[in-house]
Amino acid sequence: MSRTTHPADIVGPPVPVLSVGPVVLPAPGRAVDLEMRVSAPVTGAELPIILLSHGQGHSNHLSSLHGYAPLADFWAAHGFVVIQPTHLSSATLSLDPGTPGAPLYWRSRAEDMTRILDRLDVIETAVPQLRGRLDPSRVAVAGHSMGGHTASLLLGARLTDPDDGTEVDLTEPRIKAGVLLAAPGSGGDALTEFVVENYSFLRTTDFSRMSTPALVVAGDKDESAHLTVRGAAWHTDPYVLSPGRKTLLTLFGAEHGLGGISGYDVAETTDENPERVSAVQRLTWAYLHTELYPGSSAWQTARAALTSGPGAFGRVESK
Repeated sequence: MSRTTHPADIVGPPVPVLSVGPVVLPAPGRAVDLEMRVSAPVTGAELPIILLSHGQGHSNHLSSLHGYAPLADFWAAHGFVVIQPTHLSSATLSLDPGTPGAPLYWRSRAEDMTRILDRLDVIETAVPQLRGRLDPSRVAVAGHSMGGHTASLLLGARLTDPDDGTEVDLTEPRIKAGVLLAAPGSGGDALTEFVVENYSFLRTTDFSRMSTPALVVAGDKDESAHLTVRGAAWHTDPYVLSPGRKTLLTLFGAEHGLGGISGYDVAETTDENPERVSAVQRLTWAYLHTELYPGSSAWQTARAALTSGPGAFGRVESK
């Protein structure tokens, strides 16, 4: 198979998508109400749900409900309802830097996802075309970069709150599977001095109880020198250090943007590669479809087509 070919039978043909935003959830106690974008196929019932957590790049709007269209559009066109909250860390909100939790709001990010699952009825009311079409028993979470950290907490990773020294457990049992895209790895001496001083919550990341099934996606050229002294291998920690069923997809030649998943033609992508993005779209879709629908052969098909032979986009290992 050539690098430009993606067999249609990996995912099937796309369907029209409706996308509504901002959908606003009242959020007492949060600095502002929770805004999100909801994207879904226009047809179908008992639709599975993906909660998509944005990263924290340099652009103003990618870190909000306006970002990650290459993933959200694709997943929705192939049968998922994709919900994208704007976390408090988004530059679009222009919050006072003295707001509790600033600058990255690691706890609030995870709590946003639990709030969404608690209020799916409100979301259905706000988007009438979805009423009665959601399947709350099939929920996944996906996140890129800082969003990967958020997803890891929901999947069972722990940390010690740097403010009060307590262990934090934000595991969300309603989430059945996850995708971690260029997610942060372990803390301790793996971190740069800048991270230790400015993002101290990352010092105590512990994957030893992250037992929910997950696909960890890492670029073999993602050095992230501003975050870690360990190079690209740091982003594989959520796979290496966690228990349970996990799969690692290492993308050849990929840097932190994994080819450009955070938006179409965005300046902060250092490794722009539409073919790589296409492979990520299909592999992540196939993984989640197989996890949420046991017996599905989607992952087996996508893995064989995209990670084997001379045109392989990456390599896969599982445990």
